[in-house]
Amino acid sequence: MNWLEISYGALATWPAVGVALAALVACLVLGFLGAPLWAWSLLLASLLWALAPATAVWAGFILLAVVFNVRPLRRALVSRATMAAMRRFGFLPRISDTERTAIEAGTVWIDRELFSGGPDFRRLVNEAYPDLTAEERAFLDGPVEEVCRMTDDWQVYRRRDLPAAVWERLKAERFFGMIIPKEYGGLGFSAAADSAVVAKLASRSTPLSVSVMVPNSLGPAELLIHYGTPEQKEYWLPRLARGEEIPCFALTEPGAGSDAGAVASHGVVFRGEDGALYLRLNWNKRYITLAPIATVLGLAFRLRDPDGLLGKGPEPGITCALIPTSTPGVEIGRRHDPLGVPFYNGPTEGHDVVVPVDAIIGGAEGAGRGWQMLMESLAAGRGISLPASATGGTKALARVVGAYAAVRQQFGTSIGNFEGVQEPLARIGGFAYLLEAVRRFTNGGLDSGAKPAVVTAIVKYNTTELARRAVADAMDVVAGAAISLGPRNLVGHGWIGVPVSITVEGANILTRTLMVFGQGAIRSHPYAYAEIRAAEAGDVAAFDAAFWGHVGHVVRNLCRARLLGLTRGRLARAPVSGPAAAYWRKLAWTSARFALLADLAMGTLGGTLKRRGALTGRFADVFSWMYLLTALLVRFEREGRRAEDLPLLHWCARYGFARVQEAFEGIYENIEVPGLRWAFRGPIRWFARLNPIAAAPEDRLGRRVARLLQVPGEQRDRLTAGIYVPDDPQQALGRLERAFALSVRAAEVARKVKRAVRRGELPRARPERLADRAVAAGIITAEEAELLAAAEAAREDVIQVDSFTPEQYMATAERTAPVAVG
Repeated sequence: MNWLEISYGALATWPAVGVALAALVACLVLGFLGAPLWAWSLLLASLLWALAPATAVWAGFILLAVVFNVRPLRRALVSRATMAAMRRFGFLPRISDTERTAIEAGTVWIDRELFSGGPDFRRLVNEAYPDLTAEERAFLDGPVEEVCRMTDDWQVYRRRDLPAAVWERLKAERFFGMIIPKEYGGLGFSAAADSAVVAKLASRSTPLSVSVMVPNSLGPAELLIHYGTPEQKEYWLPRLARGEEIPCFALTEPGAGSDAGAVASHGVVFRGEDGALYLRLNWNKRYITLAPIATVLGLAFRLRDPDGLLGKGPEPGITCALIPTSTPGVEIGRRHDPLGVPFYNGPTEGHDVVVPVDAIIGGAEGAGRGWQMLMESLAAGRGISLPASATGGTKALARVVGAYAAVRQQFGTSIGNFEGVQEPLARIGGFAYLLEAVRRFTNGGLDSGAKPAVVTAIVKYNTTELARRAVADAMDVVAGAAISLGPRNLVGHGWIGVPVSITVEGANILTRTLMVFGQGAIRSHPYAYAEIRAAEAGDVAAFDAAFWGHVGHVVRNLCRARLLGLTRGRLARAPVSGPAAAYWRKLAWTSARFALLADLAMGTLGGTLKRRGALTGRFADVFSWMYLLTALLVRFEREGRRAEDLPLLHWCARYGFARVQEAFEGIYENIEVPGLRWAFRGPIRWFARLNPIAAAPEDRLGRRVARLLQVPGEQRDRLTAGIYVPDDPQQALGRLERAFALSVRAAEVARKVKRAVRRGELPRARPERLADRAVAAGIITAEEAELLAAAEAAREDVIQVDSFTPEQYMATAERTAPVAVG
C-alpha cells in the first residue's frame, strides 16, 4: 500500500469521525440538560440515519425504542424482570422496621437538592432567613443578659452548681418553657429564638446553657406538644413552663447508647385490682441530664402486653411515658461527673415502678409509637441546641482570642502580627462567620416547618467538630494563660467541656459514618428509597418510574460532572452575580460529582455500603460541606453582600471546597468498583488533583481574616454579635476588652516613639519606658504619654494568670474532685 492509498483511507474515515464527535457532543448536551428518553431515541435514530446501517439494525433499534418508550410494554417486558432480579440477588438493602422509622422520620429539605446533582440554587438562595421578633429580641436583651450577668462561670465550677438566684430567675422568666406554646404558659419562641438564647448563654457558661437547653430540647415538653393527649398537655405543660416541674428524658442505657433501638428497659401492661390498666416498669439509664434534680422523668422503654389488653398485640414496642420521680421505685440523685463540667447529669433506675397506662405519652394510643416520636423529635432538635452552643462558644473565642492576640506582646510586638498565630486566628474567625451562617439558615428551615433529619445530623456533627477545632486553636494562641484555670481564664472551660457535645444526641463518629450519608443516601436521594419501597411491595409501576428515573439521573450526572469538571463549573448557572457567583458554580460542580459517585458506590456495594464507615464518612464530608457552603453563600447574599465580609466569604469558601477536594480524593483511593479500581486510584485521582475544585486559603487571605479579629469596631462586633460581653472591668472579658481598646488607641502613640528611636532621637527601649523623654522632646503629648501608661498597665494586668495559696488550691480541689464510687 503506497502513501496515496493510506491518505485516501484516512480521508475516507473523516466523515465517520465527524459523526462520532457530533454524537458525543450531542450526548453530553442531552445528558447535561436531563433530556427525556424520547429525545435520546431521536438522537440515536439520527445517528443511525447518518451511518446508514443494515435493515436488521434498524429493526432492532425500532423494537427497543418502542419497548422502552411505551411504559406498559417496558413495565411488562423489562421492569418486572429487573425488579425480580434485584430482589432475588439482594441488590437492594434490607431495611428493618427500626431503620425504616429512622429513615422516614422528619422531612426532606434542601438535602434532596444537594443530592440531586443539579440543585435549584434560586430556591436555595431564597430559603427563609428570619430574624427575631421584637419580643424575642427583648428577651435576649433583658432576661438573658441578666442571668448571664448573675452567673460567674468560675464560681459555678467551684460550687458545682448554678447560684440559687439564677435557678429562681430561670424559672420566673420561663426559660424552661421557651418552646411551650403561650396558651400553656410558655414563651412560644421560634427555633431561631431558642437557638439565639442558648448561643448567648453558652458564651457565658456551659453549665448555664446546658441547664436551659435540655428542657427545650428532646424531652417531656417537646414530646407532649406533638404527641400528648389534651389532658396531658393541660396538666404538664403549664407546670413545665413555670419551672414547677424539672424534666429529664431517660433514653441512653448501658447497652443502648447511639443504638437507641436496643433499649433493654421494659414495661408490662397489667390490670389492677380496681380494673384499671397499669404499667410495671424497670429501667437502668445513664448519662441523663437533669436526672439528679428532675421531678418528672420521660422514659423510653420496650413495652410488652402479654394479655393484649391494649389491643396492639403482645409486643407493642418502644414506648415513651412520663413518670413523676416521687413514684415508689424511682431512683435518682446520683451524679456523673462529665469531665468536671458541673451541669446535672446522672443515672436513674426504676424497680417495679407502677404507673397508670395514661402515663404513656399520647395515652394508650401512644403505646409502641415511642421510636417514631423520638426519631421525629430528634430530626428537628439536633439542629438547634448543640449547634447554638457551638456557635456561641466559637464567636466568644473569636472575640477573646482576637483581643488577646492584639494585647499580648512578644519580641516587642503583638503576637497577632506573627503568621504562626494568624493561621489559627483565621480559622477561629472563619468558623465564627460560617457557624452563624449555618445556625441561622438551619433555623430558618425549622421555623418554616421542615424537620430535616439528614440536615440536622449534618449540622450537629459539623458545628461541634468545628467548635472543637476552634477551641484547640484558641488554646494554642492563649497558651499558658489558657491552661491555668481560674477566674481570669476565658478558654480553659471550653476546652474541658467541648468533648461532651461530641458524644451526645448521636456520637459524632456514628453521625458521620452512618447517619449523614447512610441515611441520606436513601432518604435524600431522589429515587433510591422509592425503588426500595416499590420492590418490597412488588409494585411494578412504582418501581418502573423510580428505576428508570434513577437511570436517567445517573446519565445526567455523568454528563454534568464531566462538562462541569472540564469547564471548572463555568457551565453552571449561578443564582446571583458578584463575588459569590463562582462559588455557586463550584457547588453545582461538586453536587454533580458527588451524586454520580454516590450512585456508583450504592450500585456496586449495595447493602454492604453501610458497613464501609470510612468510605461513607468521606461521602458524608462532601455532603456536609455542600450544606455548610450553601448556608455560607446564603448568608453573604441575605446580609447585602457586604464588602467588608469578603475576606470571610473567600476564606470560608476556599476552606470548605478544599475539604471537599480532600474527601473526593479519599473516595477515589478507597472506592471498590469492579474492574475500575485501578482507574479511580490512578488516572481519575490524578486528574482530580490536576483539576482540583479548590485549594486551601492562601496565607495572605488568612492574614486579612486574622486582622478582622484584632480591630475594634462594627465588623468585629457584628461577627461576634449575640454573645455576652460584660462591661465590668473586674470580670475577665470586661478586663480584656478594656485592655484591647486601650492597646489599639495607644498603638499609634507607640509607633511615634519607635520612629523617633529609629531616627536616633531616643535610646532603644520599650515605648512606655521612653514616654517621659518623648514628651520632653516634643514627640508625643502628655495626654498621649498617659494613654501609653494606661495601656501598658492594662496589658500587664490582663496577661496575669491566676494563682492560689496552698489552702485555696486544696479547697478548690476538694470541691471539684469528688471521690468516684462505682
